[in-house]
Amino acid sequence: MNKLWVSLVAGLLVVTTTTAADNKKEVERLENSGTVISEILDIPEDIPQSLLDKSECVIVLPSVLKAAFIVGGSYGRGVMTCRTGEKFNGPWGSPTMIALEGGSFGLQIGGQATDFVLLLMSPRSAESVLSTKVKLGADASAAAGPKGRDASAETDAAMRAEILSYSRARGVFAGISLEGSTLRPDNDANAKLYGSEVPAKDIVLKGVVAPPPAAGKLLATLNKKSPKSNSAD
Repeated sequence: MNKLWVSLVAGLLVVTTTTAADNKKEVERLENSGTVISEILDIPEDIPQSLLDKSECVIVLPSVLKAAFIVGGSYGRGVMTCRTGEKFNGPWGSPTMIALEGGSFGLQIGGQATDFVLLLMSPRSAESVLSTKVKLGADASAAAGPKGRDASAETDAAMRAEILSYSRARGVFAGISLEGSTLRPDNDANAKLYGSEVPAKDIVLKGVVAPPPAAGKLLATLNKKSPKSNSAD
């Protein structure tokens, strides 16, 4: 009986350890994304509050490296969270893993690690990214986001673009164009994070899974900084 009990306990430990090891990268990605958004939203010349309040979703891609894009076939990885509710007017909800691929921006950001933050300004852009691969500038209009707390959100770029993008490298925060790159759901990472294959659209728009603990800082920061939507949609 004792031997059977020991075997069962050992088996459970192996399963638990394996599961933890399997999603370690995804958990770290979520935690790093929370740190990035918290730091960026505390910068004096950060994302204009009016734009953050109008956004439907936010994508955070921490520590993207230029080298990954020069080699080809590699990509930056991050997370995407949206406001809950049919009209994107509720609290920020469970995140999905996202992959950023290709594009010419590798030459713009230099060799250092760069953090990206993207604001999705329309339901259409959110649903497109959650459903398939979206090419910025072609499938969805994109522009470098204006910055500064007092910056006007009524610029031509902000008025027209469905996705506004920002970067932070070596402490410098700026709007940056990511036209030509693509965004897509990272379904393999979602399966590891949530323990089963769940479509990105169901995670974000239907709320079929609860946010993992690692998303705590990301969601708490966004719910504190922009608790209510000011979208006209």
